Amino acid sequence: MVIDELLLGKLQRLAMIDLSSDEAKEVASNLNEILGFIDNLSSVDTNDIALSSSAKTPLRDDVPKDSAIAQSVLENAPKAQDGFFIVPKIIE
Repeated sequence: MVIDELLLGKLQRLAMIDLSSDEAKEVASNLNEILGFIDNLSSVDTNDIALSSSAKTPLRDDVPKDSAIAQSVLENAPKAQDGFFIVPKIIE
């Protein structure tokens, strides 16, 4: 894959950025260099390397508990009523 002017223009529109022609040339060059590094990585032979999938995150039971944090937070609010924050009206 090569970053040409057409693709860079699409990327600029998606990212909502405006680049001068000098900046666009520099960005295209940098992106092409990065893509070259990625191509180098994909050509590395990893067949003799063991998978490291033995590292797993231990799971725990999903048990609901009453933390009572909502009441604690509401107690520190400037205004609260019926379990809700009272805030100034911002839309007329």
